Parts: sequence; structure tokens; C-alpha cells
Amino acid sequence: MSRPVLDVESVQAFVAIADFQSFTRAAEALGTTQGAISVKLKRLEARLGYKLLERTPRQVRLSAEGALFINPARDFLLAHDRAVASLSAECRRFRLGIAEHVAGPEIPVLLARLNKQDPALTIEVRLENSRSLLDAFDKGDLDAVIVRQDDDSRGGEDLGPEHFGWFAAPGFHQHPEKPLRLAALAPCCGVRDIAIRALSAAGIKWNEVFVGGGSAAVVAAVSAGLAVAAFSCRLAPCDTLEVSQALGLPALPSSRIMLHSTLTDGRSRDALRTLAAAYREHRTVKHAGVSV
Repeated sequence: MSRPVLDVESVQAFVAIADFQSFTRAAEALGTTQGAISVKLKRLEARLGYKLLERTPRQVRLSAEGALFINPARDFLLAHDRAVASLSAECRRFRLGIAEHVAGPEIPVLLARLNKQDPALTIEVRLENSRSLLDAFDKGDLDAVIVRQDDDSRGGEDLGPEHFGWFAAPGFHQHPEKPLRLAALAPCCGVRDIAIRALSAAGIKWNEVFVGGGSAAVVAAVSAGLAVAAFSCRLAPCDTLEVSQALGLPALPSSRIMLHSTLTDGRSRDALRTLAAAYREHRTVKHAGVSV
């Protein structure tokens, strides 16, 4: 009996759906439509003679056969990519800048996805303040940057919202008749600007008792109960509490996370699509099940 012949695009569709647990996000990462990857998956399942994925209205998961096939499928794609890369022998650099106040726990996943998609792509990452990254981007020293929308007014690809809150240690005590004890980054920090404007508009007196020293120092000051600080809700220290209501502090306006790039070649656009899809996936609030 002859063995089934696999085509790369069908296997690629299966692996993407399994990785993202979503037909929609897999299609976005591959730069195609949900209908197209559904057709490719059905073609692969027909050739193998097994159902690889189980799909319900709220969840996509591997079948028993799919769980057996997923790692060999990854090896198949990796071997294909290496074979193609060996012919071109072109090792291209992808220079990515990520603003310090945007970088979070999803970054290792983003880089792993980029490396898996294109092993011949050399990824260089810079973590700096938004202004430095945007200046480097304008000079052509970076291929792409991820910053907050309020740091730059130009258009870009919207990766999702960024919400802020006031955070303090569980034992923090603020005397009601004294200025708010505030820990903040350097004056050029956008989060500090958002916090100061909100306090001023609400008529709340404040005193910066811990200024500068970098984000790690501010986190240490807040965790130690020395002051309150404004943080992105997804990046706030895990040992702190959101204290807006408890201390009567004003709501902080949300922002957007933007991806800027001028790259147009196919290889770079593939990398950018993977980057955007993975970033959105890890910023989505997870409820029971996974949307498809």
C-alpha cells in the first residue's frame, strides 16, 4: 500500500491551527482566510485517513491521532524550511525594537514563533524607551518597532489595547490628608505623563517620593510599600493590588499598542504577520474555551 504524499501548505495549516488553537488566528498568521486553511486541513486529513483536530463552538484541540502527528509535522516543516534555506544560503537580519514599557511575558513566545517560521532569519531585539526606538527606526537602524500609540502619531498596525491602573502593595497606607506618595519613572516616561495628567485633572495632590532608577527600581519601591505607581495592568508586579477605588484615584485612559514597519519583501511580511498574530494571541483575555 502506497504511503500518502504530504504537501507543505496543508501541514503548515494544521500546525498553525494547533499552535493558536484557533482557525481565525492561524489564518491571520499565515496571511490567508479561515476558509482556505479549513480546506487545507480537510485535504490533509483525507490523505492521512485520520481526523487530526476536534472543533467545537468554543474550542479547538488535537484529536488522539493529531497529538501523535503534531511533532512529526513540525519536524517535516523544519526540514522543508532548512532545505529551501540551504539553496538560497541567505541569512537575513530582522531588527526589532520593543519599547520597555510594552515588553511583557509574551516576548519569548514571539521570538520562538519567528525562529520556528524562518530558522535562517537572524533576529536582533532592542529594548529601549520609545523615543530612542522611533529615532532608530526613522534612521533605518530598525526594521520594525512595537510602541504605544501615544508615543507616536503615525499610522501602524494596531495590535490591541493597553489598559492602565494604580497599583500598590497590600499593606500600603496613604494618609487621607497628605499628598499621594507616587513612584514614577523618568520625566520622559509616557506612563508617568498619563498618571500626572490624571491626578492634576482630579485635583489630587501628589509627591514623587521615588523617581527614576528604571522600571525595576520602581517595581521594588511599590512592592516594598513605599509608594503607589501607575502600571500597565498586564505588567503590574504580581505582589501588588489595583487600588484605584480603595484610594479614590482617577481612572487612567487606555492606549493602543502599535507595530510600525516599512518592510515589503515576502519573507519580512511573513515574519511581521507571525509577530502580530502571536502578540494579539497573548494579549487576549482567556475565558473558558478558545474562540474559533
